[in-house]
Amino acid sequence: MQKRIAIKNHLQEIRLITQRSLIALIIMLILITLLVIRLAFLQLAKHDLYTTLSKKNWLDLVPIEPTRGLIYDRNGVLLAENLPVFSLDIIPEKNSNLAQALTDIAKLIPLSNTDIIQFQKELKQHRRFDEIPLKFRLTEAEVARFYENQYRFPGAVIKARLIRHYPLGATFSHVLGYVGRINLDELEDIDPSNYSATNYIGKLGIEKFYEDDLHGTVGYEQSESDASGQSVRVLKQIEPIPGKNLYLTLDSQLQLIAEQALADHSGAIVVIQPATGQILAMVSEPTFDPNLFVNGISNQAFQQLQQAPTKPLYNRTLRGLYPLASTIKPYIALEGLDSNSVTPQFSIFDPGWYQLPNSAHIYHDWKPHGHGKVDLNLAITSSCDTYFFALGHKMGINRIDDILNRFGFGELTGIDTGEEVTGIIASPAWKRRAKGIAWYEGDTINSAIGQGYMQATPLQLAQGIATMANRGKRLTPHLLLSEQDIGKAPAVQPATALEPVNLTNKENWNIVITALQNVMTSPLGTGYYHYGHDMPYTIAGKTGTAQVYSIKHRDEEGKSEEQEKLPETLRDHSLFIAFAPVDHPEIAIAVIAEHSKLAAGIARKILDYYFIKPANQENTKNEIH
Repeated sequence: MQKRIAIKNHLQEIRLITQRSLIALIIMLILITLLVIRLAFLQLAKHDLYTTLSKKNWLDLVPIEPTRGLIYDRNGVLLAENLPVFSLDIIPEKNSNLAQALTDIAKLIPLSNTDIIQFQKELKQHRRFDEIPLKFRLTEAEVARFYENQYRFPGAVIKARLIRHYPLGATFSHVLGYVGRINLDELEDIDPSNYSATNYIGKLGIEKFYEDDLHGTVGYEQSESDASGQSVRVLKQIEPIPGKNLYLTLDSQLQLIAEQALADHSGAIVVIQPATGQILAMVSEPTFDPNLFVNGISNQAFQQLQQAPTKPLYNRTLRGLYPLASTIKPYIALEGLDSNSVTPQFSIFDPGWYQLPNSAHIYHDWKPHGHGKVDLNLAITSSCDTYFFALGHKMGINRIDDILNRFGFGELTGIDTGEEVTGIIASPAWKRRAKGIAWYEGDTINSAIGQGYMQATPLQLAQGIATMANRGKRLTPHLLLSEQDIGKAPAVQPATALEPVNLTNKENWNIVITALQNVMTSPLGTGYYHYGHDMPYTIAGKTGTAQVYSIKHRDEEGKSEEQEKLPETLRDHSLFIAFAPVDHPEIAIAVIAEHSKLAAGIARKILDYYFIKPANQENTKNEIH
């Protein structure tokens, strides 16, 4: 029997095909929907991101370093400038073998150990696609030699830069400070975007204190690059904003005269204009050349400066601490009068020594046989220690501390530069805290003549005598005269008043200042030797001798044969404070000459220049921008 052949079920096949087509269509619709959603997401939501990424394939955004502001003295003399130089920069990202590239470059352009060390330091601080300076101040021959071989170094470029330079070298180093390469610690404190094109930052002095004003604001350049990374054209540019120019209160000529007057002596000089608080000169000797630090000083050169016995890196005007010595006596006398502890007529007999009641210890006057009968005027004029031993004992340490604090000793002056220290105004509480022992009456006796624990900076001494010249009016000493935005007139900085020294009886100012004038003009005055003859201007001042090594007796000039026999480093420091003219003070000065007795003579040279310099020389002593 023949087998039956099954006939296809067309209806079933059509139904099956329809179902499969519908499923495929649904899947396609879902996939198309997802694709549309994804495209919409990428083109709408992520438009900015991918536009930027796309542009980075052919556009470079290059930061432009702002020009650092210039620094001038009060008369427009340039103190800090920017010099154009060529530098060789390396882009690490474009060097597959950086070590080999440096070796090959060294065969063309000499590289010192300092260059390599500085480059390695900055390599850790920058991104791999940043331009990192390898060597500054390339000569024309070095530039030409590199360009001939540039094809061998795709990651190296020659850049034209401005680099800091100090035309007067060492003269203003302690005031201006210097700029140097940015280190890791400084990177944490600065705005990285604003310093993206900058390799330098202020390290000390004015350069550091006014860094924000001097630096300016970074600019940007959007440029089109070819396949090799070379710029083809600039598409867009945001100009950097230059830093502000600063005019300082300093008189560069007076600074040079002060530096020459202190020549060959370690010490410090501060000259202030009492009426404004403006500092006209601030000298610390010895000094150093700040230009050595700009590109990165070698370790050997730095060690030589750091280990030098004269400490040229040490800013004595702000950080040097010295006994006030006899320069303290006008303030003690003023407090004695104002507290009614003494009167101008009160006198003692000075046999050359002083002894506390119920004590066997003898306190010697600098004059072995004494001054005889001494009142307050003569005590200041001849710097009688015995008188101030007695006055200090009568007043007590609290009154001594009070008047010194009111004149600003023992605290920061507030000057617009860093590194300042407070000094020490000794008290029972201070001694217990610092030494862990009690205060004795002998400590008060020593404090009354500025010895013992009392210490002050030269700047504090200058501020103190400026306040005396102003008869109690106190101003913050400052170095910034004015600052100037590009294209604008300089904006003068106003003086900042401090709490004045108010006396119960204002006549006491005249009594003490008259005595200070006698110091300079009376044959009995300790300043008479330098100022008593043919003075063309009036002056009030006070000498002082800060003991470094104790000697029992001293002769009438404040020295001794033993003093001359001592090694120089053990000899006394000499101090001198003064203001002139007496009635209308234009200038106040403090001088410290270490291991020398010449402080008063050094000050005379400076004051003579200020008041009687040659008529054909430009007179700028009162000029204020």
